[in-house]
Amino acid sequence: MDHRTVDDEPDVRPAPVIDTHCHLGHGEEEPGTLIDRARARGVVAWVDVGIDATTSVAARARSHALANVRFTAGLHPCSADQLDDDWATIEICALDPQCVAVGETGFDFYWDRSTPARQREAFERHLDLARRLDKPVVVHCRDAFDATFEVLESHRDARAVLHCFAGGVDEARRALDLGCMLSFAGPLTYPRSDDLRAAAAFSPEDRILVETDSPFLPPQGYRGQRNEPALVREVVKELARVRGIAEDAAADRTTANARRTFRGL
Repeated sequence: MDHRTVDDEPDVRPAPVIDTHCHLGHGEEEPGTLIDRARARGVVAWVDVGIDATTSVAARARSHALANVRFTAGLHPCSADQLDDDWATIEICALDPQCVAVGETGFDFYWDRSTPARQREAFERHLDLARRLDKPVVVHCRDAFDATFEVLESHRDARAVLHCFAGGVDEARRALDLGCMLSFAGPLTYPRSDDLRAAAAFSPEDRILVETDSPFLPPQGYRGQRNEPALVREVVKELARVRGIAEDAAADRTTANARRTFRGL
């Protein structure tokens, strides 16, 4: 059973790293406390992700209140039925200079909460908005690679980030051929994630990002607990291991990629 906590970790000063996907308003602790703990472990910037109108507005407010926090505005595919009600607010939020991406959006065929047709309509509306604003799109893809790639094939100008990438080498190759960035999260550390680790080793160094998706999907050693931005360091460690490079080199590379992808970080 896992018993580690973030407070058990030494206060070190490794190379800076960026958590490119977190949900700061979903945890039980104050966002400022989470940020302080992450900063103590060398995390220097955060992308706070909106999943509907309410959370996009809240993420926008946090981005203006907390240093080095930026946000995204979007509608999660599980909430695609709210598209008509939420879209005007999401568009307004996306115009904010602190908004570094549109989404998260995409497909989720694991949960039966909205139809594939409605999810596709929402996904394409996000892609069109991102194109107009010249911003990347944060893509959620769960049990839906074929549908996701079909849409992206018709939007080849999109700057897509496949967040919490969950595929193997074949899926990575298809995504990379479409120009996507691949963002790796806590599942990279799980014992049964050999295919995912192979994809992380396969991907070019300029196409990889790291994230926590906190408070979800804590890395191995912290499972059963709430995830938090400080634990992006665990993802960096595993990424470095599978790629056969130093941890600081992995941090440097993913941080540079994050700043290039999410302009304004």
